[in-house]
Amino acid sequence: MKNKFQVQAMLRFSACLIFLFMCAGLFAQSGTSSTLTKAKIEQALNEAYNKFKDMKEGKNADYIKELATVDPNIYGIALVTTDGQIYTKGDLTSAVSIQSISKVFTMARVIEEQGAKAVMDKIGVDATGMRFNSIVAVELQKGKEINPLVNPGAIAATSLVAGADSASKWKSILDTHSDFAGRKLWLDIPVYKSEAGDNLRNQAIAHLLYAYNRMYFDPVQATDIYTKQCAISVNAKDLAIMAATLANGGVNPVTKKKVVSPETVRYTLPVMATAGLYDDSGQWLYATGLPAKSGVGGGIIAVAPGQFGIAVISPPLSPAGNSVKAIQTIKYIVDALGADPYQIKPKQ
Repeated sequence: MKNKFQVQAMLRFSACLIFLFMCAGLFAQSGTSSTLTKAKIEQALNEAYNKFKDMKEGKNADYIKELATVDPNIYGIALVTTDGQIYTKGDLTSAVSIQSISKVFTMARVIEEQGAKAVMDKIGVDATGMRFNSIVAVELQKGKEINPLVNPGAIAATSLVAGADSASKWKSILDTHSDFAGRKLWLDIPVYKSEAGDNLRNQAIAHLLYAYNRMYFDPVQATDIYTKQCAISVNAKDLAIMAATLANGGVNPVTKKKVVSPETVRYTLPVMATAGLYDDSGQWLYATGLPAKSGVGGGIIAVAPGQFGIAVISPPLSPAGNSVKAIQTIKYIVDALGADPYQIKPKQ
């Protein structure tokens, strides 16, 4: 029987293979972006919108009380290419809270500041194999291998962001998200208050990590910063530009501002690929081949490296916590555009 160290080594090796095969697929399809004409993209978005606009499956998250009141009919699609072209369909004005999608950009900030090894050593990057807010996962690993895209690792990541105090750390996180989006983002106060009044489980996780020396700032303040970052308000266009910045190697394709380095993006995307959609991460990667991240506010982003970023907002969620419409919409568009990097055409 394999011991836990062998299993962990196998998981790390598998994650590396996933990323290497993704890169191989992208190289094999060099020039694919040139086939993404304006007409083809617009057709894909229009077809997807018309196909899924009347879908009624899923329901809003309600464990955060404020999210239960969000209009379930919000449905917006945005795709932004790495040369800064913006394509949209549906509702681009309604905003939702970013929730767990924020974990990607805080992780990127930590990698940018401290390097990829710091995230590997101080948080871990393997998928836990358990629920996103699991306390058991923390206990079993004694605070190690907790992953930046689930709650324990995300709280640890906020604690690692540079800053002498809570205010400076929060400013850095909000500024980073704003730079990725290409405009000044803001905190949705009602959502923040709703989450802050009911985040005892996250506080417990933070204190448990602190007991294992895996929390790098005051656990109460780190949990509060994490709660704030989840309550950042975004629309579908914001999220698509954020995803496109990753697709463009860390340079915002609209503002042309370098937000993070290509090296940071290199280590951010594999974690999204292996742990971006909660318990359905494997199913997602199997269907689309793209790194992605969802949030219980109803948004999903996906990244086609070197080509585009795409985002969809629709609040009703599946039992796994992912937007039902967003999943189906992005799958359809990725297929229509031939953007799955594993879809390699053999040379004749």
